Order: sequence, then structure tokens, then C-alpha cells
Amino acid sequence: MHDFISVTEMAGDHVSTEQVDRLYQRYGWAMPYCRDRDVLEVACGTGAGLGFLKSHARSLIGADLCDNVLSTPRLHYGDRIDIRTFDAQDIPLPASSLDVVILFEALYYLPEPLRFFQSCQRVLRPGGHLLIATANKDLSDFNPSPLSTTYFGSVELAQTLNQHGFEVSLYGNTPYENTGLRQRTLRPLKQAAVSLGLLPKSKAGKMLLKRFVFGKPTHFPWEIKQSSIQHAAPEPISNTEPDQSFKVIFCEATLKHATQ
Repeated sequence: MHDFISVTEMAGDHVSTEQVDRLYQRYGWAMPYCRDRDVLEVACGTGAGLGFLKSHARSLIGADLCDNVLSTPRLHYGDRIDIRTFDAQDIPLPASSLDVVILFEALYYLPEPLRFFQSCQRVLRPGGHLLIATANKDLSDFNPSPLSTTYFGSVELAQTLNQHGFEVSLYGNTPYENTGLRQRTLRPLKQAAVSLGLLPKSKAGKMLLKRFVFGKPTHFPWEIKQSSIQHAAPEPISNTEPDQSFKVIFCEATLKHATQ
């Protein structure tokens, strides 16, 4: 099993301001689905969004595969949040016990993503939601994580979830046209570096590159706050054509019927 702490932003780490903005955007998007619902966030990492979700949900469980990553949210939240260690591909909860399952920026790390979809199909109630945020692999300068296994673009994500009993709506977040001038100017160089395998793989190396591209870094938060949420509604994108305009894909998958 990989030690995912090497690719996990830990509380207090230096990160780009865009990374923090994307963190707030995805939890702001998820919040209305979670209000007064039974919610599970798998692969929650250091749990920056757990407190925010807890303030809106009827019940909340945070889970991750790695105990060394979970030591951070357990220290921060104490008894406030139910935090468990388990594999997202085999959710150990009763059938039809949840209204919402959340997986943010981690689908590509699952060795068997189809097992995850099947597990969500089992634990969700009819009409329940699977909410996914994932990097858009169809961008020309896309750079995969060193520990990733399978990336789903918009087309693959919609097709696969439809096959597992979900009705899918897709949205784009972080449009490339709204990024800074330096980032847009350097995009062709990044594309060439990706194709040649020249981009750094380590978290420290990536941070040095991000400092050059994005400017002065900020700190990854221990817990996001309601007062800091400035959520812009994501834009609908096609289920049938690859998207090349947005850095992040948001997927709302609704369970169409009860499973056996």
C-alpha cells in the first residue's frame, strides 16, 4: 500500500492560493447536498472540510486509508467528528444508510475505482448523491500525480457511473481563461515539460514550481470556515465530449434505484 502522505497537503503546508481557492470551491458546492443529510467523506485526508460539512449535515463520518494522515484531523477535531480508517473501495457501513458520499481529488488514487462505485451504490439510499471532484485529464498540459492509477475524464466518468446505476451531471470548475497571465503564458512550456517527463514529482519540488508560477504561497488550512466560503456555481459541461476549458471536474451522480 502506498503512503499517500507524500501527496497529501497537510495542515500548515505551503500551497498555492489557487489550491486553497479550489478547496473552498468544492466544499461550497457540496454543502447544499449535505444539509440535514447523512454524509460520508472518504479519502478525507487532513479533513479541512469536515468541520464545515458537520455544521450542515445531520450526521457525518470522515474516513481515509492512512492513519498517519488521519492523525492531523483527529488531533484537530477530537470528539467533534467521527473519523474512521477504512478503504473507500470497501465501505464498511450498512446498505442504504447514507444520503451523500463525497470523494474529492482522490478518485485517481484508487487501485480499483469500479469497486468504489459499487460500494457507493450499496451504501447510498435511492436518490442519494455521490459527489466527486477530480483533476481534468483532458487538458493539453495535464500532469498526473506520481501515485495515481486511473484518471477519468468527463466522458469516462459519465459513462462508467451510468453503468453503475447513477444519473450523472457534470460541471467545470477553475476555468483556464480566468487564471493569471503568468500561468497562461507558461502553459506551452508546461505542456512540453509534461511530455518530456521533466516536471518535479515530490511535493517539495512541486511547491517550488508553484511558487514560480503562482507567486507567494499561503498555508493549507486546518479547517475551512463558513465565513471564508465564496462559492461560485460551477458551469455545466458535456457528458459526451472531453472538456478542455476547466482544470477541475465536479460530478454529481444520483442513485437511480435501490440496489439488491
